[in-house]
Amino acid sequence: MAKPKKVSNDPVQETEAKTKKKGAKRAEEGKFVANGNGHVQLPKMDAKFYEKEIARLHVELVKLQEWIKHKGLKVVIVFEGRDAAGKGGVIKRITEPLSPRVCRVVALGTPTEREKTQWYFQRYVSHLPAAGEMVLLDRSWYNRAGVERVMGFCTAEDVEEFYRTCPEFERMLVRSGIILIKFWFSVSDEEQERRFQQRIADPTRRWKLSPMDTQSRSKWVEYSRAKDDMMAHTDLKQAPWVVVHSDDKKRARLNTIRHILDTIPYEDLTPETITLPVRQEDNSYVRPPMEDQTFVKEYYPDH
Repeated sequence: MAKPKKVSNDPVQETEAKTKKKGAKRAEEGKFVANGNGHVQLPKMDAKFYEKEIARLHVELVKLQEWIKHKGLKVVIVFEGRDAAGKGGVIKRITEPLSPRVCRVVALGTPTEREKTQWYFQRYVSHLPAAGEMVLLDRSWYNRAGVERVMGFCTAEDVEEFYRTCPEFERMLVRSGIILIKFWFSVSDEEQERRFQQRIADPTRRWKLSPMDTQSRSKWVEYSRAKDDMMAHTDLKQAPWVVVHSDDKKRARLNTIRHILDTIPYEDLTPETITLPVRQEDNSYVRPPMEDQTFVKEYYPDH
């Protein structure tokens, strides 16, 4: 008599089991290949699976948000990586279901003349979270070890001072109670070029391609050396670097969100179902004449 199959009520376990089963099958069939970075490249993720899983993870992110508010947690997530590595897309998917009052994105521009005279980390300190907040840093203080070093915007002494100061600065953050997560998005040479070409061809994306981005192509090796040195000096036990393979944007988004959810323990504080009260009726209220108000023009009357 055949043994009955075990049925799991946990959707997370079911998803992981299916993924492992598919992965094992693909490995046997030799469908894994190495990309330009030398790591194993999985096949493109199924779009239907992605949409279903991102919807599930969005629910979990809302639960995490409520837990952060409830416990007064302070969370900082650093997003670094090469240009066109997919950082912005991941940040967008994280923030989609969340309240901007709890989860905010910080993407600082070029420092002002005044900021250039400050302690290097000073302009970032004012953006750190208070209790019950999560801050996503789209680029961060690691500009000093990356673009500023490679493009010659700082001196070698500035970089060495950064290597000395940054570990202590981040340990101070952690000791103060901040949960610090650092992601490095790794994209292959071939995939970066493909995304750059997409941006050049698409007018709605062309703004993403700055002169600095195009120059980074000619300094690929210098950026690689800078990244290696940066990680050697700042991969801390208290705040380790986590590398995200991002040639497949869908995989990168799901893996990043899952890592955040796995890193910060949280409980489900979903409120009970709300009963909508009956709308107030007042026959004495008279709405002002429509002619006294300005309305947006109806631009699509035939659609």
